[in-house]
Order: sequence, then C-alpha cells, then structure tokens
Amino acid sequence: QVQLVESGGGLVQAGGSLRLSCAASGRTISRDAMGWFRQAPGKEREFVAAITWSGGSIWYADSVKGRFTISRDNAKNTVYLQMNSLKPEDTAVYYCASSGVASIEAVHYDYWGQGTQVTVSS
Repeated sequence: QVQLVESGGGLVQAGGSLRLSCAASGRTISRDAMGWFRQAPGKEREFVAAITWSGGSIWYADSVKGRFTISRDNAKNTVYLQMNSLKPEDTAVYYCASSGVASIEAVHYDYWGQGTQVTVSS
C-alpha cells in the first residue's frame, strides 16, 4: 500500500505560480502512473494532469495546457505539479493519485492523497 502526501498549496495572486509536491511512502511509485486532480467547491473532481511511470507520456486537461507541468523524480518517490499563470478558476483542492495504468479517469486510480488547497485571488 502506498501513502501519498501533497504539499505546496497556498494563496497566490492571479498570474502567480505554485509548485505542488506529492511525496509517496510505503512503497516505490516508480512503476506507477501518477495523476493530479482537483475539486472546486460545489463541483466534481476533475482531471488536471497525468504522467506514466517513465515520464515518457504526459496528458493535460485543456484548461491547464501550456500553464501547468507535471513531472516526477522516481529516485525521490515524488511527483510535482508546476503551476504558472494561475487564474482564479484554478482555485480548488488538488489531489495526487497513483494507478497501475495511466489514465485521465479518476476511477482508475487506486491511492489518493488528502489534498492541498490552492487559492488564486483576482
């Protein structure tokens, strides 16, 4: 079983940047696909970005493409989400998750972190 802990969230002005981290423990995630999802108040959880175990394939939601970058450091058992040019509509709780299969669908992810709040002020 793997435990995932997100960090790096906070309050930032529109146009600013944040870097989220997702640290895994319990076992290596070096063979897992990893994803970032987010959930805003009153809305369903939505896909943000995903990366295969090797980093060879990456997917982004259209809403974040060109602004967010997902990456991973398997030696550190950690996945990152660099968020630039943040907008108020990016405000949400951000979750990382692991899966045996790379997917943009939350249902395919087995383990989830507790989430980290990102708030973007206008």
